[in-house]
Amino acid sequence: MLRVRSPQDLGAGILFLLIGIAGIYFGRDLTFGSARNMGPGYFPSIISGLIIVAGLVTLAKSLVIDGPPVERFQFRPIFMLMVALAIFGFLISQIGVVITAVLMMVVAAYARPRVNLPETIVFAVCVSAFVVLLFVYGLGQPMPLWWNS
Repeated sequence: MLRVRSPQDLGAGILFLLIGIAGIYFGRDLTFGSARNMGPGYFPSIISGLIIVAGLVTLAKSLVIDGPPVERFQFRPIFMLMVALAIFGFLISQIGVVITAVLMMVVAAYARPRVNLPETIVFAVCVSAFVVLLFVYGLGQPMPLWWNS
């Protein structure tokens, strides 16, 4: 009989399989095409297939390699990350990407039990600068930098 040696890997493998199968199921009506002439279903199908392979590998790993047990559910990290994403979605058009990215990173930092605020602010400013350089200047995305801009 098979014995699960890593419950976390088992759970992750099942989740990967479900996500991959859902991607293939919901993308089944899209035209696949070929590598030379890709249809709208080509990339989602390939990615979904790779997620399924990752799920199978993770499932196999859960039966072979010892791992930690499944941890207790924690509400705070999920809640704080959802709040951070909502802040970004609601505020980016009002106060701009610079301040919104900093606020999002500071709120997301509170998903951890202990927050070093000065370290978090320095990290948030660096991430905000990276976002501005990459998305606004590098990729030319139409994001306002500041409020009323």
